[in-house]
Amino acid sequence: MFRWYYGVCDYKLRGVFREIMANIKSSMKRALLIEKSTAKNRSAKSLMKTNIKKFDAAATGNNQEAAQEAYNVAAKTVDRAATKNLIHKNKAARRKSRMMRKLNTMVGK
Repeated sequence: MFRWYYGVCDYKLRGVFREIMANIKSSMKRALLIEKSTAKNRSAKSLMKTNIKKFDAAATGNNQEAAQEAYNVAAKTVDRAATKNLIHKNKAARRKSRMMRKLNTMVGK
């Protein structure tokens, strides 16, 4: 929802009116879409980092089953972030490789 007053445009996002710099209506809409997608991307990257930290915590313990389960969840979120271009595919492969190396040293292979 856009609101105009004295030549300034505000838009409503999550119940809060925010001021935007754009003067053209299409660029205002684009700014709104960018903010929404940025919030979604931040959330997805945060979830990925949280799952990696959960795996690290499980890998430092001695419970192999919990570490394997945490690895499965973390690897899935890393792959999802790579397919959505939130992180580079090589970075995703590197993170998964490091996690797998930790898991294998825990197992003793």
